[in-house]
Amino acid sequence: MLKLGVITDGISRDFEKALAVMREFGLTQAELQYLWDKEVGDLSDAQLDKAQRLVAEYAVAVSCISRHIFGGLALGGLTADSPAYREQLAALERCMDMALALGCSKVRIMSFRKEMILFGGNGAEQWNVATGAWDRLRALISPAVQRAEARGITLVVETGNNAMITSAWLGRKLIDEIGSPHLKLLWDPANSLYCAEAPFPAGYEALRGGALGHIHIKDVLVDIPRATVTCQPLGQGGMAPYLERLAAGLRRDGYAGSISLESVYRPPGGSFEEGFRASVPVLKALFA
Repeated sequence: MLKLGVITDGISRDFEKALAVMREFGLTQAELQYLWDKEVGDLSDAQLDKAQRLVAEYAVAVSCISRHIFGGLALGGLTADSPAYREQLAALERCMDMALALGCSKVRIMSFRKEMILFGGNGAEQWNVATGAWDRLRALISPAVQRAEARGITLVVETGNNAMITSAWLGRKLIDEIGSPHLKLLWDPANSLYCAEAPFPAGYEALRGGALGHIHIKDVLVDIPRATVTCQPLGQGGMAPYLERLAAGLRRDGYAGSISLESVYRPPGGSFEEGFRASVPVLKALFA
């Protein structure tokens, strides 16, 4: 059986309220991003103690600590000694502390700010490619992976719309080049629709054989020429043609990680909790 959960602040930043709604729907995997008034990694000692108590009381597992580490940082001019980079490494250390305190083995990272064209030839390498960007990405991700290895944590790098890793294919390439079992992909196939990667079979096949660490599921309509994304209830957007085949593939291959509903759909005039309630029955019907 696949393990299902939610990014809890997609229901509410009131952590106990989010856990109560999770219990209502039988979800067991809590992914933590914002709790109360803080982003993960910034909780006070009292808040962390309260989070530990609530996790035990509601009998959930913490699937991932999901701060936006490295998110939005431009690679140009960034080095291992840059203050902004060092600040992100310090935030990563705090997130790893929190993960260990909550019995969680995964911490999310992002992959800096997107450079559009990373590879090319026949002249494109001179005129179009962001020369050296991929090498800088690999060089700056590697120290984070080494820190995770030392603490028994797995970093999961997300496929993000505004990140260097936009597709499962690019995620697999980075993971293979770094070559550590402590780096895997946090696959958000709906995000990858915006770079025109089909979630199935193309995206899924790129990740088979050990690269997949965690999954976000949501649904969106994308209009790339108009630079527009519109969130939809699960099964009513661009993911609809792929969801059943994706669920079948995960079952067939014995996927052992968690699947988080990323509850970013909000109905007109409604709340994100109402959006969650519109999507969670479909999540369970497909993946439970």
